[in-house]
Amino acid sequence: MTIKRWAEELAQIVNPSNIKTNESLKTYTMTKLGGSADVFVLPETEEEAAAIVKYAHQNEVPLLMLGNGSNMVVRDGGVRGIVISFTKLDEIRIDDEKIYAQSGALIKEVSRLAAVNSLTGFEFACGIPGSVGGAMAMNAGAYGGEIKDIIIDCTVLTKEGERIVLSKEELELSYRKSIIAKKEYFVLSSNFQLKKGDQKEIDELVADLTYKRESKQPLEYPSAGSVFKRPPGYFAGKLIQDSGLQGKGVGGAEVSTKHAGFIINKGNATATDYIETIEMVKRTVKENFDVELELEVKIVGEDVTN
Repeated sequence: MTIKRWAEELAQIVNPSNIKTNESLKTYTMTKLGGSADVFVLPETEEEAAAIVKYAHQNEVPLLMLGNGSNMVVRDGGVRGIVISFTKLDEIRIDDEKIYAQSGALIKEVSRLAAVNSLTGFEFACGIPGSVGGAMAMNAGAYGGEIKDIIIDCTVLTKEGERIVLSKEELELSYRKSIIAKKEYFVLSSNFQLKKGDQKEIDELVADLTYKRESKQPLEYPSAGSVFKRPPGYFAGKLIQDSGLQGKGVGGAEVSTKHAGFIINKGNATATDYIETIEMVKRTVKENFDVELELEVKIVGEDVTN
């Protein structure tokens, strides 16, 4: 009855066609793993998003933000409460050397539009698979660049549904960290500062970074991307590789033979397989090098109960 009531009351906020109950999250995550959400909802406007967040807070309903699902592992038992996705909030606007992007826009699409408009500074993100919201929450970066290098400000919702604008300083961006993740804010939109560049140089850099990514990462398999943060003084992939873990795993999950920092779903993995492989890697690296690997991916949801 509770799930039905949540769905009925949310239908007063958003179009009922954007509400699904007992919705499998496998199709919404890059790992293609995980159980179902009690209620899955897709707001079409920032006002709807704020109303949903406020509803969940006032009714004490658990609420989980699911971005592009590129940096998240959903356990096999699924997620209780409401899962909200901002994928329909995907507007991108360019104003001279500034770019405005809503939370649900793909970060690589923002990077692409910057490049075709001769704007430089966003090339590092040309292969990052996540959304703007997810990229903001973890200060995403690659190939020497990161979000904090180009961000102006970010509009978020608090857990109470209040809308606030955070400056670059207030975002507290550091390596894979931000005030957004710390306070569990919901990103609505961001403004980025770029600068005019040479089109030929931009195109060459994008082509080079794309080649590096495609040649070194196991993009042919579902995965959560880079699983672990870079430990101080080390590279996670090198530690895993030197531990002899490539090609090893649990069930249908396996440490990639192409890039040891990735754990892939070979096609028949469960979320439990994936998580147990993560734990096996952490344990082995700790034994071999006395280094504690810290997760870059987020594990959410519940285990299957018998």
